[in-house]
Amino acid sequence: MSAPAVQITTPAPRETWWELAAEDPATQVTQTPAWLDCVCAAGPYRDTSRLYRFEGGGRLVLPLVSARRPRWLATEESWPGEWGVGGPVSPGGISSAEARVVFEDLAGRPAARVGVWLRPEDGEVWARAVPAGFRLEEHRAHVLDLDGGFGAVWERRFDQGVRRGVRRAERSGVEVEVDRAGRLVPVFYDLFEQSIVRWAAQQHEPLPLARWRRKHLFPQRLLETVTAGLGESCTIWTAWYAGEPAAAIVVLRHGHHALYWHGAMNRELAHPVRANHLLHRLAIEDACEAGCRQYDMGEARPGAPLAHFKQTFGTRELPSPRYYRERLGAHTVDRALRTAAKRAIRFQDN
Repeated sequence: MSAPAVQITTPAPRETWWELAAEDPATQVTQTPAWLDCVCAAGPYRDTSRLYRFEGGGRLVLPLVSARRPRWLATEESWPGEWGVGGPVSPGGISSAEARVVFEDLAGRPAARVGVWLRPEDGEVWARAVPAGFRLEEHRAHVLDLDGGFGAVWERRFDQGVRRGVRRAERSGVEVEVDRAGRLVPVFYDLFEQSIVRWAAQQHEPLPLARWRRKHLFPQRLLETVTAGLGESCTIWTAWYAGEPAAAIVVLRHGHHALYWHGAMNRELAHPVRANHLLHRLAIEDACEAGCRQYDMGEARPGAPLAHFKQTFGTRELPSPRYYRERLGAHTVDRALRTAAKRAIRFQDN
């Protein structure tokens, strides 16, 4: 079968991208032009998004950014690093032949590394289309189905322990503050810095290295950029106990999809009163009231306490594959060195 003819426009016109995002009910906040703007504002990236117009009338936007690096280390990804799911925005889906056209286009890009991280809904058709030369990096998202509204979620999907935890937080006098304007960014980041100490101990990681690594991946300016760029689509939920910030979560929202993006806590304050149970309960109810169909709690290492915590809310683990192609292998070598260093310090992923 011959490949369908295609017309490619780059960068993708914003008006068309927003139009397709509105028509595609599975679009996540991380697949919008607003998210691309956050990526470019926070790092050394530029917009290389691509609009594909197929001969049969189908249209697809692939969010994509390239890194401003020496050519031999140049990357084009959807998305890079810790920026999460990118992947195609395509109302009505596309055929395997059309997906193959996109992969072949990416394979021909001049960057040393090209990658695309797909949402769970798209995994099957793209898996059938991936050509030789692309490698699979497996990811799994913990996703809560909000069908039936919050009443159904509370009664049928929350574990009994979650409901008990919420009631304990309410009896203990935990107060929750909701910020949709970025006012609580410093409060969240202070809790984040406290959490680094706990994470370093759990993962057998030297604290100075943990501080450098975590703050490099998630500096405060990044959170400031996202809260400013997304406006009311970004909410910081903060639990206060005994007059002190105990825990906080950041939830992003677009259309039918809500994403728990980051969380942090003072464990000594938050855990005894189950502050995180209350925060997620309120964020999930808010997502239901906004018409969301999913509450995505992100990744966690299988079998880890964090994975168990997410499962108690009734989440399902769904594959969210990431495909990449490398030319020079520099990134493969980098990953190998990082893996060796982790083994040397007995590092344990969350």
